[in-house]
Amino acid sequence: MHIAPSTPLQTARALASEFARTVVERDRQGGTPKAERDAIRRSGLLALSIPREFGGLGGSWAQTFEVVREFARVDSSLAHVFGFHHLMLATVRLFATPAQWQPWFELTARKHWFWGNALNPLDTRTVVKDHGSYREFSGKKSFCSGASDSQMLIASAVDEAAGGKLLIAAIPSGRSGITLHNDWHNMGQRQTDSGSATFERVRVEESDLLLDPGPLSTPFACLRPLIAQLHFAHVFLGIAEGAFEEARHYALTESRRWFKSPVEQVHEDPYVLNHFGDFWVRLQGARGLVQQATAALDDAWSKGPALTAEQRGRLAVTIATAKVAASRDGLEICSKVFEVTGARATQASVGLDRHWRNLRTQSLHDPLDYKLHELGEWALNGQLPTPTFYS
Repeated sequence: MHIAPSTPLQTARALASEFARTVVERDRQGGTPKAERDAIRRSGLLALSIPREFGGLGGSWAQTFEVVREFARVDSSLAHVFGFHHLMLATVRLFATPAQWQPWFELTARKHWFWGNALNPLDTRTVVKDHGSYREFSGKKSFCSGASDSQMLIASAVDEAAGGKLLIAAIPSGRSGITLHNDWHNMGQRQTDSGSATFERVRVEESDLLLDPGPLSTPFACLRPLIAQLHFAHVFLGIAEGAFEEARHYALTESRRWFKSPVEQVHEDPYVLNHFGDFWVRLQGARGLVQQATAALDDAWSKGPALTAEQRGRLAVTIATAKVAASRDGLEICSKVFEVTGARATQASVGLDRHWRNLRTQSLHDPLDYKLHELGEWALNGQLPTPTFYS
């Protein structure tokens, strides 16, 4: 019998179904989800965004983020590190020469490499020492999501001799002098391994440095922060969708009517129906904005180096709008689901609280007020956002 090959989304759904079996306990434990990361490796999805000519699946950003959202509905930590893996691949594609990124893409697809993050441009404690034919990175870096159990890292350091210039490199995670610390103990995103890393005289070759065209050097290179922003919009939307579905199931199968309710069944209660109606409107609005932004990103990506600053700026507005909506509406839904599930849904074994904790934790890494300020500058003054690593 011929069995049709699975699509990336079908593969992701099968994985998510397995992740769901252990997610509440793993969230409680924290640490590295090694078995789940290995399952993603075996699935081939780490090659999703890599073009077919380099051994990948040739997926668009819409397809890649669809998988991110599928994971986020169940386990937003795995969605985070999976999406960051593809963000790191985009980083080398946008900042490096073809002679650099093409072999990295081929090796990633063939060897199922996981890429981790040690960039964090706001943490300037890692500095550069120039030895002429090579450089050394030394110092500490925080928020290194996905660095544990990775094969490659995107790392940054400040070159004080060059006026504080930021240098970014792609280096093997196991290179001598790199220590990844197990010190991520936050209330949410507990299995993203977003702790710190120490660099002790880590040798960085010229061929490791992403210098041509370099960070944020062209409108096309400036897509990197927008991919990061949209990635989190999909994570937030996925979290909200997951919270909605779990609350719906609980309300239909476990919740009990309040003794003053005028109806016999929870699913007929007017207040419960009102909340679910509000959840639906919020989800539909966020979905529409996120999908619109994703289509716009794929269009901008297809333009390559021909992308203009004006086109990039308008895309930044579209993505920021989607991220604000996914953040605000997601937080509201993840908090209000307890209004429709009741006191018993607060049991630790249910794990419904993880959705709010995860979204709240990650959303604080890019303050909403400053995103709204940028959008206000556009809405009132027609001023497009200035490219940074967060806009």
